[in-house]
Order: sequence, then structure tokens, then C-alpha cells
Amino acid sequence: MNAHTPPPADPDPGSPSAADTDHRAATAPVPETGTTTAPGTGTKAAGGTEAAGGNGPEVGNGPEAARGPAAGDGTEAATEVFLAHRSLLFTVAYEVLGSAADAEDVVQETWLRWAAADRAGVLEPRAYLVRIATRQALNRLRTVRRLREAYVGPWLPEPLLTAPDVAEDAELADSVSTALMLVLETLSPTERAVFVLREVFDVGYGEIAEAVGKAPAAVRQIAHRARGHVEARRPRRTVAPAAGRAALESFRQALETGNPQGLLDVLAPDVVLMSDGGGVKQAARRPVLGADKVSRYVMGWGHRPGLLVTAEPAVVNGGPALVLHVNGEADGVLTASVEDGRITALYYVRNPQKLTRVSEPVPLTLR
Repeated sequence: MNAHTPPPADPDPGSPSAADTDHRAATAPVPETGTTTAPGTGTKAAGGTEAAGGNGPEVGNGPEAARGPAAGDGTEAATEVFLAHRSLLFTVAYEVLGSAADAEDVVQETWLRWAAADRAGVLEPRAYLVRIATRQALNRLRTVRRLREAYVGPWLPEPLLTAPDVAEDAELADSVSTALMLVLETLSPTERAVFVLREVFDVGYGEIAEAVGKAPAAVRQIAHRARGHVEARRPRRTVAPAAGRAALESFRQALETGNPQGLLDVLAPDVVLMSDGGGVKQAARRPVLGADKVSRYVMGWGHRPGLLVTAEPAVVNGGPALVLHVNGEADGVLTASVEDGRITALYYVRNPQKLTRVSEPVPLTLR
């Protein structure tokens, strides 16, 4: 991919711009496709607080934000180009960050820089937009990583309700799976950005170097190191969606009927359960290990007096999942890793701040 003239407002990677550090009046709204974000949900700042204004963006007013798109400056064409790549930019940012709320903020920041750029010098808008989004996601990841260190209990990626076509794309489904996203959490921010761009989106080393502020030779070394790290930790086998659905269906039936033996039959002996309540909802502070302990934990939680727990099948992060309800109210999202027909890992997100993207499918794409 060719290098392009950067916009005046596109900061060097790793150094926050005025728009990242100042919090002032909003100027130019992010174009909406109507399907990228769940209705009625706002964006969230790095600390996880809800921004005012629903889907309207909350932006800073550095030089680029203050300028914004003006009438007659080609804004309509710029908007069309941006909307054509909006789902891609969200997917890149989400895979780097593991948070839909933070990914939406990155998309917002990318739009502001695109709207303010000298677009006549941009030869490849897609590569240019991905570079800006990666820089913003990398800056944000460095900030939220520090916040996650103080997170109460296990931190799990924010689940996304996804359309069936995502599950049919094995490469895309694997790249956003909970299991892989947790492996990516063990990489440094730069390693994660390089891995995502190279291994998931097949971006060239030169283009990645511009995005992360490293020399191409250094990027090759980082990519090699990150690839080895991920391969040593990611699930060994790709499981057909039908096998995942069957295992979760057995789990659902055992949970709803209160059948502990049914649970033991579908759980691998060394299964691990991780639950994320974020300090807001009750959850295990440490992973629960082993089929016996996981079965007792699930039965103890799912069959308390006065509680009716039901589970609804769904497609989340490109794979089979269950949306659990307690007395008719949505309580959390359960995803799983499956090998040889048995569940090897369960991931249960109860933190309400992470359940805003499970009511409508979120468009994801690698292209």
C-alpha cells in the first residue's frame, strides 16, 4: 500500500492530540449507517462512563475538531467514503480494544480527522482511514490498559450480537471470538495492533509501520513475536458452529432443568469458567476450575429460591452463545470454547455496561 499525505490533525502514534486531551463542545457528528450502533446507546469515555447525547458524539475541539466539515468543502463525498468503511473501522478498533464503547469513540475520532483532512492528497482512502483508526485505538488502549489493571474480577471483552453471516465467515468469527480476544489481552498494545492489522486484516508492513510509528523492520519483528505468542495460547482447533451450538444446547437444557449430571456430561474435565460482573453484578472474582466446581457454581447460581433462569440461543462475537434471563430480565451473555463436543471454557459477562450491544446485530467486516 502507498503512503499518503497525513492530515494536519492526524497525530503521531502514541502522543495524544488536543482532541484526545481537551473535552469541549461537539462540532461535527459522526455519520451513522443506522445499524452500526445499538439504538439508544451513547459512546463511552475511556473510563467507561456514558457520554451524553445518545448516538451523537462527544468530541474535543483541537484544531481539527474546531475546523470540522464546512459547507461546500466536499463533505458529502467525504461522508460517502467514510460510511463505506465505517464497519471496517469499527471492526479494527474493536479487535484492538475489546470494547465496543471504546471502538465507537475511535470511529468518532477518525471521522473528525477525515472530515478535517486535505483529502485531495489521499490516494487510498481505505488505507488512510485504517491508519488513523489504528493510531487512535492504540492511544486509547494504552490508557484503558491501566484502568483494566484495577478492574474488579476477571475482565472479559464486550460481547457483540452478530449476524449469521459473521458466523459463516470462519476467519472473521475466529478473529472476534472471546477466546482469541482474551489471548490478545496478553500482548502489549503495540503487539496487539500489529497482530490485528497483519494477521487479521492482511495490512502490509509498511502501512502498519506508519500506523504504529515503528520502522518496517521493527514491525516485522513485532509481528513475528506476537504471532508466536498468540499461536502458543489460542485454541488448537477450529470447531464447526453446529458442534458449538449442540454443546451449548446441552448446557442450556441441563441449566434450565437443574440437571447437574447433564452439565458434567457436556463439560470437559478441565473446563474453566470466567465471569465478569465489573464490581456491579455478583460474579466469581477468580476463574472457576474443573468440571465439578463449575457444575456446582452454575447450579448454585441458576437454582436459587425465587429465581427462574432461562437461556436464549444467540450468535455473539461470531459464535454460538446464550443470553441468560433471570425472572424474565436479561442478566448476561454466555459464550464458550468447545473441543470434541465438550465445553472447555465458559465466559459469562454480567456487567451491565458491557451489555449494550446484544439487542441488535453489529455489522463487522474484514474488508
